[in-house]
Amino acid sequence: MELKVYNSLTRQKEIFTPITKGYVGMYVCGPTVSGESHLGHARPYITFDVVNRYLQHLGNKVRYVRNITDAGHFEEEGKEAEDKISSKAFLEKLEPMELVKKYTDLFHWGMQEFNTLSPSIEPTATGHIVEQIVMIEKIIADGYAYVANGSVYFDVEKYNQDYSKQNMPYGILSGRVLDETIESTRDLDNQEDKRNKADFALWKNAPPEHIMRWKSPWGEGFPGWHIECSAMSNKYLGAEFDIHGGGMDLQFPHHECEIAQSVVCNHKIPARYWLHNNMITINGRKMGKSYNNVIKLTELFSGNHPALEQAYHPMVIRFFILQTHYRSTLDFSNEALKAAEKGLKRLLEANEILQNFSFVSEEEPADTALEDKVKSLLNEFDEFMNDDFSTAKVLANMFEIVPIINGIKDKHIATDALSKSTICSLKEKMNIYIKDILGLKDITENKGEQLRGAIQLLIDMRKDAKAKKDFVTSDKIRNELSALGILLKDEKDGAVSYSFL
Repeated sequence: MELKVYNSLTRQKEIFTPITKGYVGMYVCGPTVSGESHLGHARPYITFDVVNRYLQHLGNKVRYVRNITDAGHFEEEGKEAEDKISSKAFLEKLEPMELVKKYTDLFHWGMQEFNTLSPSIEPTATGHIVEQIVMIEKIIADGYAYVANGSVYFDVEKYNQDYSKQNMPYGILSGRVLDETIESTRDLDNQEDKRNKADFALWKNAPPEHIMRWKSPWGEGFPGWHIECSAMSNKYLGAEFDIHGGGMDLQFPHHECEIAQSVVCNHKIPARYWLHNNMITINGRKMGKSYNNVIKLTELFSGNHPALEQAYHPMVIRFFILQTHYRSTLDFSNEALKAAEKGLKRLLEANEILQNFSFVSEEEPADTALEDKVKSLLNEFDEFMNDDFSTAKVLANMFEIVPIINGIKDKHIATDALSKSTICSLKEKMNIYIKDILGLKDITENKGEQLRGAIQLLIDMRKDAKAKKDFVTSDKIRNELSALGILLKDEKDGAVSYSFL
């Protein structure tokens, strides 16, 4: 069974064949750490975490590179365009790197709460200024960039004219036609340095008040946004690698510009497969500051936002996101989150019941129709994931299995209805998919601590009973705990320890 992925570059599903068998290079655009991560950030990083997990599950060694943009992300508003990091640092009265550390730590905390695996490499823009300058010099030398008043711009029209002949036009990824792009581009102030409206900055001249600045052949300045990803993906994954991922909003201009830069330097499109997740809307509306519906992760987990009726556990958010295919729009609402919360609890509880099944029939299944149904549902897990990572369909199958598990537990379904081999396959596959591939974990993760606290409370009550010579109560506590598989041991120093049978 072969893995198929939807390639945004070719606009079709394709069989995924890595450049080197058994090894996958994947680059995903990371956050700009000028502020707190929000709900919109959750989707791409959870999506590509599952992609990473599944590729590893298939036996691949994955080098997953996800960058941190800690300089150079600015809107193309002219030669005085301001770096987002510097602007926010000024507002918060922090040094830029202080701000970067603050929001990078918050981002990492959020990703840990979502149970995402750490990337193999997490390079920063500021840590790769030299590589970006080298790439810009190459683009200038080849005639596809020009210097203007200490800034460097990519010549989109010249690139498009030359590389259209090689079937690599500007717009190859997004499907945009350059003339139409130029026509629809707004006229902005302070753009006289550009030859054409579609040109984009590779390097910006830093005004005197700009804090973040580096020396370059063109004077002191700071890098453009697009160049960092081209430079870092090239350094850690090579001129051509397997997967480039990110949100659909990055297709244009960011990924389009990445392709153009890399094609000039390496004469090939950098990634074979381009994967893009769709957007999150909130109650049918695009997320935006003007709508006051941008929900930060800290607000999401605490419930401290006007749009939220309660706090939501990170695993509920993860589960909610995985219930919809990554290329479909996902609409956030309190009703949908509450339904996801109930669904996740039901799924995790059923899996816990399943893992504790100890009665299995050595005989042939008593219910062959049910046996066949369960086998088919399990087999489809792999089929669905191999069909462009369809987590939504996998979860739908799991919820067909949940009533069967509960039915066996409640004795509505005979314990010998399924064969031993099918029960074992069910246990293994549900566990692997829920925990290892979908990355879901118990939403009552402090349950162990609560259990220890309850046991200690009973130990203290038993001590009090013994002190009062109430041996009936002390023995009852000991015996009842023993019946539950918790063995108490009276130590020589008067302390009481316990172990699980």
